[in-house]
Amino acid sequence: MLAAQSIRSSAKVLLSPLPSREQWIGCLLGQCIGDAVGAPVEGLPPKDCQKHVDKVLRQGLLDDAFLGQSRFGQYTDDSQLARELLLSLVEHGRLQSVDYAGRIARLFRSGEVVGAGKATAEVALRLSEGVAPDEAGIPAPSAGNGSAMRAAPIGLWYADEPDALIAAAREQSRITHQDIRCAAGAVAVAGAVALALRGGALQPEPFLAELAEWVRAVDQTVAFDVFQLSSWVSLSPEAAATFMARAGLCPGYEGEWQGISGYVVSSVLWSLYSFLRSPSDFVQTIETAVAVGGDVDTTASMAGAMSGAYLSVAKLPTQLCERVTDQGRWGLTELTQLADRAHAAWLAPRRTV
Repeated sequence: MLAAQSIRSSAKVLLSPLPSREQWIGCLLGQCIGDAVGAPVEGLPPKDCQKHVDKVLRQGLLDDAFLGQSRFGQYTDDSQLARELLLSLVEHGRLQSVDYAGRIARLFRSGEVVGAGKATAEVALRLSEGVAPDEAGIPAPSAGNGSAMRAAPIGLWYADEPDALIAAAREQSRITHQDIRCAAGAVAVAGAVALALRGGALQPEPFLAELAEWVRAVDQTVAFDVFQLSSWVSLSPEAAATFMARAGLCPGYEGEWQGISGYVVSSVLWSLYSFLRSPSDFVQTIETAVAVGGDVDTTASMAGAMSGAYLSVAKLPTQLCERVTDQGRWGLTELTQLADRAHAAWLAPRRTV
């Protein structure tokens, strides 16, 4: 049975202490680092992904080409869209779907999107053609992770407002993905960031029980999968992947994908597992997220956002922070300034309470 704690009572816990600017910076950079580490080996099997993380994370060799056009550090649409979401939140003070949908469309029209998923690209085209944000999304049963991968800023902005967090995560998800499982996955990622911001000793079982309660407000089946993860955190990555790669799939499903696919439930569960397995070690979290193979830029970006929010920027590897880039822009300096500005805007009204 899921934890009985209500969403509203959770807000009292989140009010103190307030998250620090270093945690906000850590969350945004952590997402971009995870994305950049996973991007060169997205879709590859576990053997190749493990070799890659050994070289990048353990040996510090950062010259892997990405899509044949750039050195290590380029992040993908996962982090580009998360960045645009945070920019929109700062500008409007809340989630404004029309503005965010416009940002998604403009990013795609400009040709600046890197490694975009098919579903989001289709939606961006519809948005550009004038389709309303609440009508443009890919309908069920398509349930990719495109709206969960960008949800971390919702966890930052609504960290002390669980009701609003759930509503905003769901609303931004619907712009591109109408399946309720996608909305539940977005709540799980945003909620994990919000809970990570509390800091202190992290115990997986109560963490997941509370997170599952938030997810249950959207979808009970996904909430059960999140809660059940507490029994898998102690498993080795090899054993855990056996369960999570098929979480939520129809009985008898036999896919060819090696590793974790882009299906929202399995990829969100893997990001949570990667973070909770080593909450005090950012590098280990990213290694776990990537070494499993499959859609590893996304699993690592989500896990990196959670880990960065928990540990703060000081615990992230400086060498990796310095290498993140979006085609020569939006690197360490710009991302730090954005997170700093966003935190200041978020904190200002709370200082008067």
